Amino acid sequence: MMSPPAAGHGPAAPQCAVLVVDDDRDIRETLEEILSYEGYAVATARNGAEALTQARALHPSLILLDLFMPVMDGAEFRRQQRQDPDIGEIPVVVVSAAAGLAERVAGLDVAEHLEKPLHIEQLFEVVARYCG
Repeated sequence: MMSPPAAGHGPAAPQCAVLVVDDDRDIRETLEEILSYEGYAVATARNGAEALTQARALHPSLILLDLFMPVMDGAEFRRQQRQDPDIGEIPVVVVSAAAGLAERVAGLDVAEHLEKPLHIEQLFEVVARYCG
């Protein structure tokens, strides 16, 4: 799915935390591994409900959010996140393989969206933009 990080990437600022929200364990673990390798503090959640709890506890700099998950999907997470003054301003980047992704995220007021399968350099660029 993803290749190892390219040489030359330095560690991120230690205070930068990223919350990865995806129901696919392999994707969560891979993103956690490569972002941790880059120096980011990474937390994970399996669905939107877990993500709300994690976001409120950790106040990450960025949330990487899948759209289609059990319990609470990404759209409902985003609605609830935006209504919470403590976490509503945390930038969200949707990461999904959904067809018509741009249209699906149009009403969610997200910072950006990335299509799966991810291109690692593009992922690093996006994360660095919000954690730089």
